[in-house]
Amino acid sequence: MVAIPESSICLCFDRILLDSMQRVLIVFGMRDEDYGYRDGLLEGEVHRRGAGINPGNRFESVRLHVLGEELDRQWVERVEEGTEGEPVRVQRQVFTDKTKTIINQVSRTSDVPFDWTVNPYRGCEHGCIYCFARPFHEYLGFSCGLDFETKLMAKPEAPDLLLREMASKRWKGEPIVMSAITDIYQPIEHKMGIARKCLEVMAEHNQPVTTMTKGAMVLRDVDLWSKLAKVNAGRVTVTLVTLDPDLAAVLEPRATTPAGRLRTIRELTDAGVPVTVNVAPIIPGLTDMEMPRILKEASRAGARRAAWVLLRLPYQVKDLFLDWLSRHVHPERAKKVESLIRQSRGGKLYRANDMRGRGNGAIAEQLSQNFDVFTRRYGMNRDVRPLSSAHFRRPDLSGQLGLFEQGE
Repeated sequence: MVAIPESSICLCFDRILLDSMQRVLIVFGMRDEDYGYRDGLLEGEVHRRGAGINPGNRFESVRLHVLGEELDRQWVERVEEGTEGEPVRVQRQVFTDKTKTIINQVSRTSDVPFDWTVNPYRGCEHGCIYCFARPFHEYLGFSCGLDFETKLMAKPEAPDLLLREMASKRWKGEPIVMSAITDIYQPIEHKMGIARKCLEVMAEHNQPVTTMTKGAMVLRDVDLWSKLAKVNAGRVTVTLVTLDPDLAAVLEPRATTPAGRLRTIRELTDAGVPVTVNVAPIIPGLTDMEMPRILKEASRAGARRAAWVLLRLPYQVKDLFLDWLSRHVHPERAKKVESLIRQSRGGKLYRANDMRGRGNGAIAEQLSQNFDVFTRRYGMNRDVRPLSSAHFRRPDLSGQLGLFEQGE
């Protein structure tokens, strides 16, 4: 295991850890008041990241907490250096995911409205604090906190795998969602271009596909989305949580600004690409009052469909969100937000057995009624045609190398 700096962290359970030198570190149970910052970051406040903590992996029995004395030591050090108050920059790390398959079938028990996904990346640098996909990072041995935003998995072989799987006689050209758990147009796509290559494969063969994004980088691929849209095989969903740029900057620190997303809707629409606006997640007491205006502005920009989702806080995302509230929202308002979330989830912060994307109770009912009223007012959701597989052409790989393999 990785060696642990003795001066800066402690373990919250009675455990024995062995580092790579087989040195034994024994830490006895500690009281809550001994912790300076539960699940805290050794770096302290970080620059343009959503998470302020790194919750312990729910599959592990060990959690790391920063000691108060270490926080004091760092503060003194920064004062001496003249850098106090300046957030630390944590660089992203990219790991190669050598997956053997790329088209994933969604569980039949899931309540999501699609059956197949393609995920070129895992983890997301946009850093949206509320992201329901954060817990998936724990299956990789990471935390759903800062790790989710800075330790990314990339699948460079995805385009070739996609071509091969689409060529299989078992594949029927059913619609694919790309990507379902992380945004394909996050910053790393600028460098790696995996999503673009996958989309090229789909566009070449009229494979129906849709994506949901907060990134204006989707406009880079407008040629491919337009080509797919001409045969009703391509659609883009743009997510808008708020129109307040200051709130968006701390809720989703590396995503495109709200104004930029409205421009994205407009330019996609002008290019003939059908656009849906997803008002999600709606955060009671913080963004719920914005729904009418978001629908109005999105419809003006050209969006013809709309959807909404209530805030979901599965697993340790609860800790992340409450920590974010404590750092960015006035204490009295933060209490109100937490209370309203609980009112919409049967007294808890999250209950999976409720309607996951809708919640229940008076608040959820009011949101649903508002959505229906304003989508009708702005003429949205009148065209509900599904994507079409009618023009899908199966790739013929007989005697060919994979599309992105290099010859010797």
